[in-house]
Amino acid sequence: MSRRHLHYRRPLLATLAAFAVLAGTAAAAPAATSQAAPPAAPVAATPLGALDDTYYQNALGKSGTALKSALHTIISSQTKISYSQVWDALKSTDQDPANSSNVILVYSGRSISKNSNGGSVGQWNREHVWAKSHGDFGTSTGPGTDIHHLRPEDVQVNSIRGNKDFDNGGSAVSGAPGSYTDSDSFEPRDAVKGDVARMILYMAVRYEGDDAFPDLEPNDRVSNGSAPYIGRLPVLKAWSQEDPPDSFEKRRNDVIFDQYQHNRNPFIDHPEWVESIW
Repeated sequence: MSRRHLHYRRPLLATLAAFAVLAGTAAAAPAATSQAAPPAAPVAATPLGALDDTYYQNALGKSGTALKSALHTIISSQTKISYSQVWDALKSTDQDPANSSNVILVYSGRSISKNSNGGSVGQWNREHVWAKSHGDFGTSTGPGTDIHHLRPEDVQVNSIRGNKDFDNGGSAVSGAPGSYTDSDSFEPRDAVKGDVARMILYMAVRYEGDDAFPDLEPNDRVSNGSAPYIGRLPVLKAWSQEDPPDSFEKRRNDVIFDQYQHNRNPFIDHPEWVESIW
């Protein structure tokens, strides 16, 4: 497998996290419709300190397995949505900031109409960043519908990625400039390398095998097949550091928390927790 050394770093934007309600019962998820979701309503910006004082208060001061366990307890409190509802959720979470009628495709980086979703060539569908065959959870409500790791992607590019693990190297992917693949791994474009890493690590903390789903964990391998693992962990850690959370990723975390699942990806709010746990 060929390898390329990456030398890029995007400036870290001012850290702000947003949420509307940190206490009380989560609102019901919106029903699925056949029409595009309207532009997502603005969310009230709140400093990270406010989240630490409330949402993350039981995780502060911890590290390693104790931090992972505390975060698992925190983020496991969520509203679950159906796989059909994922369509409309992604139209809000991944809305193009420059065009409210479009979504941004995660690997391709292309802006495409929200209404062009489906399974045909030229359309976008629902990419499981943690490949659903890694743990064999399919599209069951739970990990199969968790929008923290579900993203819009071109049908053909989604097929090329398939269920491959993540690593550096390979040949250029048609339709996804800056992405590479080979027989056993996939490398996303630089602008979303950190996003991918943080989605994978979120899944590893959220799904610990205590809710009828597999215990998902990252490892230092490729070709993990149907085992509940995805690699490669050292590469994912490097990607998270090299590509810190940007405004698109932060807004996405806010919308999921405020409007849909009412839980957060802690590695977007606290990227330093990646190294603290792994």
